[in-house]
Amino acid sequence: MKISESDLIINPDGSIYHLNLLPEDVAETVITVGDPDRVAEVSKYFDEIELRKGKREFITHTGYVGKKRVSVLSTGIGTDNIDIVFNELDALVNIDFETRLVKKDLKSLSIIRVGTSGAVQADIPIGTILASNYGLGMDALMNYYVQQVADDDRTLMADVSRHFGHLKNINPYLTAANDTLLNTIGKDLPRGITITAPGFYAPQGRVVRAENAVPNFINLINSFKSNQYRITNLEMETAGIYALAKILGHKALSINAILASRVNFEFSKEPNKIVEQAVKLVLERI
Repeated sequence: MKISESDLIINPDGSIYHLNLLPEDVAETVITVGDPDRVAEVSKYFDEIELRKGKREFITHTGYVGKKRVSVLSTGIGTDNIDIVFNELDALVNIDFETRLVKKDLKSLSIIRVGTSGAVQADIPIGTILASNYGLGMDALMNYYVQQVADDDRTLMADVSRHFGHLKNINPYLTAANDTLLNTIGKDLPRGITITAPGFYAPQGRVVRAENAVPNFINLINSFKSNQYRITNLEMETAGIYALAKILGHKALSINAILASRVNFEFSKEPNKIVEQAVKLVLERI
């Protein structure tokens, strides 16, 4: 079925609406970062940069690491932006912009998030580079998509529902990382369930001036246990990345630079150095 002009907006120059990219601009391996300024902090390690483009908070550099073509793209903050980025990345590789038809041969991108996060377990020190084996969403994004829980994850999802079932108007969703990326780029890294929140303050258990509707949220999440799984960290994109990647047929992995200990009330004095370590690790392993 032909996709309408209002459902998929293409700019006059043939680029996708928000990302401002042409289909040939995107490599099959994509690194996503939240901060637009971090794109250049990743691409400075490229052996060659062939493209620099940007619109709004979405900055893209495409180039080569050795012989491997790689794109690095900033998403901005939150799963609302992930919705834009992942649908438009998928459209760039899987929809013919001239006919507005889905291509017969679909392409699967490898997408690696390199982001910052806060640990919710006391034994995870600041400076840890952690791979998310699951993304657990506390936001509303997946209320708008049809998603099936994988058979292997039903027990874990049932335990999640029991633990968080008393929270009003929150429907958690759970998606696993791609096994191949987890066991290559994420090999030998600490792993855990990463919670994705729809905000930075009360939705992540921070208390400033406004009263929180979910008191002791950090204690609630770090007390969760399901067989060998526990919740290790908290951020704002991973669950949306994992869920949309799975629905659209792409491979995804989230690598987290732990900058804060939420239980010890500490924040890194050298956050940029920790992020740089995570970036270098990913570039070495792709």
